Amino acid sequence: MSIWVLGATGRVGRAVTTALLDRGENVVLVGRESARLSELAASTGLRVVIADGAERIAAAIREERPAVVVNTIGGYGESATTIARACLPGGHYLDQAADLTAVPRLLALHDEAAAAGSTLVTGAGFGVLATEAVVAKLCEGRPVPAQVRVDAVAAVAIEAGLLGSALAASIIDVLVTGGRRFRNGSLTKSSIGTGARTLHLPDGEQAAVSEAPSAELLAAQRASGAPEVIAATAMMPASPVMRAVLPLAGRLLALEPLRRFAIGRMAGVETKAAPSPRTHSWGHAVVTWPDGTTREGWLKAGEGMDFTAGVSAEVAARLARGEGKPGAYTPAAAFGPELATAAGGEFLS
Repeated sequence: MSIWVLGATGRVGRAVTTALLDRGENVVLVGRESARLSELAASTGLRVVIADGAERIAAAIREERPAVVVNTIGGYGESATTIARACLPGGHYLDQAADLTAVPRLLALHDEAAAAGSTLVTGAGFGVLATEAVVAKLCEGRPVPAQVRVDAVAAVAIEAGLLGSALAASIIDVLVTGGRRFRNGSLTKSSIGTGARTLHLPDGEQAAVSEAPSAELLAAQRASGAPEVIAATAMMPASPVMRAVLPLAGRLLALEPLRRFAIGRMAGVETKAAPSPRTHSWGHAVVTWPDGTTREGWLKAGEGMDFTAGVSAEVAARLARGEGKPGAYTPAAAFGPELATAAGGEFLS
């Protein structure tokens, strides 16, 4: 049985491929024809499938029926749904989507995937799992809480090169979506960048965080059932000036011509290599129950992109072994909070 890695030449794709090979898995590289893909195939000795665009990738999947498809292409819009559906029936799919558009879209395929005997896992990366797993751990064996707050603090080293259209689109779409939080059990609008605070991390370092419309919010609500949920991240600017500017920027970028222009310009930005801003990545949650009881927990992990690759490789390997349950899930919902430790994390309380 083969595991196909889409976008195998990208940073996450390369790392997932390496992690799967270390596990002895049968990996196939999938991407558009390029010198980078040829070089990767030559250096690993792996088979390559040339397919560019969601429809062509989906056609190749339907023809060859891989056991698992790992989508690291990014820009998880309708294309991810097309590719995931191509895995049905019987095949499995996972991606690292982390926004409030793509993740709900994949989760909406639950009944379809369950009927087909397939498992779809979305959000198989740092932010969603690192926070979802802590919430699930804190809520084990307890009644539904009243409130949950999660914070994702990734330690990410920057690689030199172009920012790329997938990451640029993700950044722009966060601004366009604007702030979100759960109030009275419903996803409602809030001001992006609110809820700013300084977290004192267990290793003695600090991180500034503020709210963002990320899939951590949805995963935490589903893991807890809490009617009030807030999700914050260290990736969102937390200064008062930036918090004032972000809503206006979002309204302007909602205009499609401006959005396309901004994505094009941002994609071409040349980034310089930079070390991680902190020693560890952290997932954090504070859960409060109606009687006033509060519990706090942390997940410590290494470099954020490495952890993401470890999560995706661990999920792919489990799916290849037939350990998934049919349906569509976030990672801890599919395999439990201990998936985070299997991927290299450590729970702290």
